[in-house]
Amino acid sequence: MRKVSVLGMTTLLLFGSACADYSERADVQAYIDELVEQHDFEREELVALIEDAERQQRILELIARPAERTLKWHEYRDIFIEEDRINQGLTFWGENQAALDAAHRQYGVPPEYVVAIIGAETRYGRITGRFRVLDALTTLAFDYPPRSKFFRSELTELLLLAREENINPRSLKGSYAGAMGYGQFIPSSFRAYAVDFDTDGQRDIWENTADAIGSVANYFSRHGWQSGGDVVLRASVTGEDADPLANKSLSLNHSVGELASLGVRVGENETVSADTKAALFRMETEDGAEYWVGLKNFYVITRYNHSRLYAMAVHQLSQAILERREGVGDSNDAGFDPNAAPAA
Repeated sequence: MRKVSVLGMTTLLLFGSACADYSERADVQAYIDELVEQHDFEREELVALIEDAERQQRILELIARPAERTLKWHEYRDIFIEEDRINQGLTFWGENQAALDAAHRQYGVPPEYVVAIIGAETRYGRITGRFRVLDALTTLAFDYPPRSKFFRSELTELLLLAREENINPRSLKGSYAGAMGYGQFIPSSFRAYAVDFDTDGQRDIWENTADAIGSVANYFSRHGWQSGGDVVLRASVTGEDADPLANKSLSLNHSVGELASLGVRVGENETVSADTKAALFRMETEDGAEYWVGLKNFYVITRYNHSRLYAMAVHQLSQAILERREGVGDSNDAGFDPNAAPAA
């Protein structure tokens, strides 16, 4: 990745006057004052950087567009559980097996779930976003009132990230909401969870698959992933007492025993204690409703994206890739030491 000092070389900071000049706005000037006072940035560098940020009308259109029709589970599933994504996942696993195995040992997260997350987010790095993160976050911070506080905070996180990692903030591209890299981390998530997994001195989730893998696994671990634990269990429901609880919350507000008393039964071969915290989910299919009991690890996946459909898609994609991998020989990344002990 391109390295620069602090917020970028002086020559890069001096152009951009033809762009929409956010730096002349009173609210932006107050924001700059805050950054200088709280984080000890150089005012001239910040002003020049903000001058270079371009207002992106397309980003405002994308974030404000009316919500699309809510997809049923089988429609959502078909987007993610399909041949190309599964086969690409197999390839990604084979090319990065050593890093995935090392992440499993260190963080307790099985490779198939890390692979599925990266596959769901960016098709294994193929679609990581085309907007400059600086433009996206500046536009949303100052021209999208519904969530300006959040995006202003993320803009600050981006500037801190750039200084800490010695990265030119103009070089970073991502989604219209500022998510970056293989695993689509927003800047605050990068600062909190990204790791230098190959110990080369830089946390690089944009081009370095080892760092991307370790960072996703660390994210799961830090949110409470239970090594060896179940994720979600297929269930049957009798009677009408349990149905009102389905899809009520992503949080584990019930126990397996409580759900059982209301007519919820998990598979006969499943051994899960009655006091295990759980949530009940109903998934609509072409043939009617399916019921699932989500456990702690399912909840952890929803911390990545607060959606039961997303978490179920990641789970089922992981299982499809794992099943397809049966019979595939092992392969290791030549340049990565699976026995290394990366710093979290």
